[in-house]
Amino acid sequence: MAYDEELADRIRDLLGPALPEAAEKRMFGGLAFLIGGNMAVAASGQGGMMVRVDPAQAASLIGGAGVAPMVMGGREMKNWLRVDTNIVDDDAALQQWVDRGVEYARTLPPK
Repeated sequence: MAYDEELADRIRDLLGPALPEAAEKRMFGGLAFLIGGNMAVAASGQGGMMVRVDPAQAASLIGGAGVAPMVMGGREMKNWLRVDTNIVDDDAALQQWVDRGVEYARTLPPK
């Protein structure tokens, strides 16, 4: 499955010119958005989006419908969440998830 190009466009629009340090890179069958070289969010090749969050906050964000830990290679990634597309149908909800990813990526050392 290819990533959702409409979702990628929406993420790109929300990042916009306010984040000149944002970059795009095709990764894991999706389109990732990086801040300072660190992946923040991605339009996933498996549908929906991936969001990188503070590991201390991840558990509190999981459990709602459409939000789950990301599993890669059979291993749960502690600070990555998979967010279903229906959770981010409106721009306000998408903005919240994009902001979470960007805020966490900014805490990481640049690559």
